[in-house]
Amino acid sequence: MSNIRLFTSESVSEGHPDKVADQISDAILDECLEKDPESRTAIETLLGMGFAVVTGEIRTEGYVDMAKIVRRTIQDVGYSDIESGMDGRTCGVLVAVHEQSSNISRGVDAGGAGDQGMMFGLAVDETPELMPLPIAMAHAMMREHAKMKREHPSIYRPDGKCQITVAYENGVPRYVHTIVCSIQHTPTTNQDEIRERVKQDIINPVLEHYSDRVDVCQNIIYHINPTGVFEQGGPEADSGVTGRKIIVDTYGGFCPHGGGAFSGKDPTKVDRSAAYMARHVAKNIVAAKLARKAQVSLAYAIGVAEPVEITLDTFGTEAIPVAQIEERVRDTFKFSPAAITKHLGLRNGFKYLPTAKNGHFGDKQFPWESTEMASRLKG
Repeated sequence: MSNIRLFTSESVSEGHPDKVADQISDAILDECLEKDPESRTAIETLLGMGFAVVTGEIRTEGYVDMAKIVRRTIQDVGYSDIESGMDGRTCGVLVAVHEQSSNISRGVDAGGAGDQGMMFGLAVDETPELMPLPIAMAHAMMREHAKMKREHPSIYRPDGKCQITVAYENGVPRYVHTIVCSIQHTPTTNQDEIRERVKQDIINPVLEHYSDRVDVCQNIIYHINPTGVFEQGGPEADSGVTGRKIIVDTYGGFCPHGGGAFSGKDPTKVDRSAAYMARHVAKNIVAAKLARKAQVSLAYAIGVAEPVEITLDTFGTEAIPVAQIEERVRDTFKFSPAAITKHLGLRNGFKYLPTAKNGHFGDKQFPWESTEMASRLKG
């Protein structure tokens, strides 16, 4: 008998208020690292109607004009007038940042992790990028939205969300069941037009791209701007906070999450760097065809360099015994914050801002997406 189960993942646009907050936090991190590669940051941003608040901890030897970075990032997303949802040129900016706690820096200076916590990484052979299909498709649609927003500003505005429901049969994606898209638009665009444009400009290119992985010819259920209108968006309509889209940022619910957000944090914060490493290891396991699905779990104690846990789950898809894969992983990779930072190149020129758009995983420009280590895992 068939065993159909539905699974849904969502993505949000780069103009969603939470993602704008993430981008501001990462833009500040990038500036700190450019001025001082040994900078340590934990930056949080709050956006509301007409204002931005930046707070958190920084240790750096360079000068960073945070208000300038906030305004530039908001404008780059497309919020440069009140009608769009925020005016990055004139919005209020409050900066309330202080130095990192000496209690924390004592452990980090010695090479320890910048915090305790659990991190998870996943890879699965459902897509070329070895990501779960629903989140891969959702991110792809939001990338199309970003492109359309820039090419057709008379129709599209920066805010938006999409949600993909895929039908799985015995664990294998079979067909797209439902697509939800809520896309901010200009007041001069009527609903019939925006629904047709969203299908043509945003949805159909992604369905075509993934048509070799899943059936896109079923009777897909569409909900495009289901409230009937989406003119008011951005921080004018909803507040934005750094780290509030952690499932969007990772695997769309396919994988556990330790709860730690990414943006605004330097690589000593294992919330971020170890999550990247867990994805890197999982992806190389699947790329090496040692398993069709792999989940790597890590856990750390603050101030301690080595993880307190390294666990692998292959969900019964392994090609060789799991114990052998775990042994190869431990022989191939090192998991201290310093080793992760060096292996993935997380300082000295790496730019974090692009990670705050369309998820932190699945984009081949990110170093943790490399599969160069797969040959070593094969043995």
